[in-house]
Amino acid sequence: MKLLLDENLSPKLVAVAKYAQDHGLIICSKDSDLHQLSFLLGFPPKIVWVRLGNCSTTDVEKLLRERFAIIEAFAVDDYASFLSLS
Repeated sequence: MKLLLDENLSPKLVAVAKYAQDHGLIICSKDSDLHQLSFLLGFPPKIVWVRLGNCSTTDVEKLLRERFAIIEAFAVDDYASFLSLS
């Protein structure tokens, strides 16, 4: 499982989605635009939406580590395209 982490990307996200698709990556983001993009374009790529609001990098890391088993199951699910974590 490989995650592509973004940092507040602009609405021009199609290039990021294409890169993730071409390289077999799951996009992990706090950006709601990726949520919308996943409904518009479908998958691949898969999207993990981190919904923590204003928080530290440590908080995001902690959430990803705590939910690792969920993310891992999501990664191998052939039908799942979007995962929301909070």
